[in-house]
Amino acid sequence: MTQSQPEVALQPDKPNAARMFDYYLGGKDNFAADRAAAEMVLQVAPWMPEAARQGRDLIARTVRHLVQERGIRQIIDLGSGLPTRDNVHEIAHRIDRDVRVVYVDNDPVVCAHGRALLADSTSVSVVRADLRDPAQVLDHPEISAAIDVGSPVAVLMMFVLHLVPDEQDPQRIVATYRDALAPGSYLALSHASTDVHPDLMARISAIYARANSPFVPRSHADISRFFGDFVLEPPGLVNMWPYAEPPATEDAQVARTGYSGVARKP
Repeated sequence: MTQSQPEVALQPDKPNAARMFDYYLGGKDNFAADRAAAEMVLQVAPWMPEAARQGRDLIARTVRHLVQERGIRQIIDLGSGLPTRDNVHEIAHRIDRDVRVVYVDNDPVVCAHGRALLADSTSVSVVRADLRDPAQVLDHPEISAAIDVGSPVAVLMMFVLHLVPDEQDPQRIVATYRDALAPGSYLALSHASTDVHPDLMARISAIYARANSPFVPRSHADISRFFGDFVLEPPGLVNMWPYAEPPATEDAQVARTGYSGVARKP
């Protein structure tokens, strides 16, 4: 596995979105500040651990679809977060051990844990870069060495775009990635939404304002725009892809706090 060097020091006294998500999943890679902020969110949204579990299941379904059904053999996971159960490369490699996966995150804890987990891997890389700077990501030598953007690639943006505020122009950021991909590539994303619980989402956003990232849920229409002219896979942008409606086995109210979709570049 290739490695890039961390560039900034940790900030254990400042809540971190990735480590808060780890706490929701029952992980131990978090600090007191992360736990305190996460507990504040749980006071407002006690269903957050269930949402995190649903999110991991969504990632598994998405990766299986891309690798098994669509033949994707290259994946860039932007804003990958801390390693947890059923990581993207593990799901992909159950289908084909040759699938190349690059995890991209700007958090030093995420990268350090990822490198430790993948120390013996030759088809998986962890790269320290900021998804908000597409040029930095797309021109990164480690990514260029692992991924051929002239061939179909799947770019994952799972639960990360709602951490990018409007003033940083996330639509432009995503469009830059779309433009760089070869025909036959895929964009998969999931995003928190204001459609069903706007007041609740506003309260969660106020808590995340104290962390290292904002929390900016968006409407179905705004999330749809991220796909540009890519063609959405059925059933489109839904609460729990690939289900048109959340299954009876899942908590539908939790599922309706966000949308997810997978789309192909023509």
